[in-house]
Amino acid sequence: MRTPIIAGNWKMNKTIEETKAFLNQVKDFSVEGVEAVLCVPYTDLAIAKELVGDYIKIGSQNIHWAESGAFTGEISPLMLKELGVQYAIIGHSERREMFGETDETVNKRVHAAFKHGITPIVCVGEKIEEREAGKTKEVVKEQTEKAIQGLTSEQVKQIVIAYEPIWAIGTGKSSTAEDANEVIGFIRQVIADQYDQQVANEVRIQYGGSVKPENIGAFMRQPEIDGALVGGASLDPTSFKALVEGGKQS
Repeated sequence: MRTPIIAGNWKMNKTIEETKAFLNQVKDFSVEGVEAVLCVPYTDLAIAKELVGDYIKIGSQNIHWAESGAFTGEISPLMLKELGVQYAIIGHSERREMFGETDETVNKRVHAAFKHGITPIVCVGEKIEEREAGKTKEVVKEQTEKAIQGLTSEQVKQIVIAYEPIWAIGTGKSSTAEDANEVIGFIRQVIADQYDQQVANEVRIQYGGSVKPENIGAFMRQPEIDGALVGGASLDPTSFKALVEGGKQS
C-alpha cells in the first residue's frame, strides 16, 4: 500500500517571517495516513526544519550534483543534508524552461540526492503543443527513463515522480482526474518495463497542475494517483491543511 504524499512547492514565495507565521498555523493538524511535505525557498529551510517537528517533511526546490564548486546560485546536497532536508524537487518545468535543466542534469541531480539520503521528487510532463500532437506518452516516457537511468531497484522504489503537464501549471487549467490517472498508470508501466512490476507498484506518483482543495478529492480517488505536487494552493495554511486532508481520500 503506497502512502499518499502531498507536497507544497512554494516556488519563490515567503520570507522567513511569513514562513514562521504559516508554520505556526499548521502546527497541530493530523497528517495520519498521508505524508505532508513543504518545499520552501532556500532562505526558509533552516527555520522550517526548526519549527515543523516530524509531522511535516521539508524539501528544497532544487539540488546540485556536486558537493561543492564554482556553481553560482546552486545549492549543494551537503548543504541540504546538514539542514536535515528530506526531499528535493528535481526537473520542474520552470527549471527546465527558464534555467536550462535537461534530462541528463536531472539524472545527475537524482543520483546526488540519493547519495546523500535525500528523496527526489522528479517532475515530468508535456507542453500543450506536445499534448495536442498526441505526444504526451512519448514525452513522459523519455523523461522518466532518463531520470531513473542507473538507479538500483531499491532507489527507484523510494523515488517520487510528479506528473505535471506544463500547460496546467499555474494556469487554472487542470487535467481531468481520469486523464491524469491514465498517464500516471503509463508512467508506472514505463518503470515496470525498466525494472519489474513489483518495483513499479511501490513508486509513488503524484499529479500536479492547478490542484486545489476543491479538486484534489477527484484526483485522489483514482487508483494510480498517489498524491499531489501543489503550487499556489499550498501557500495558504488553511488551503494546505485542506489539501493534506484531501490526500487521505485515496
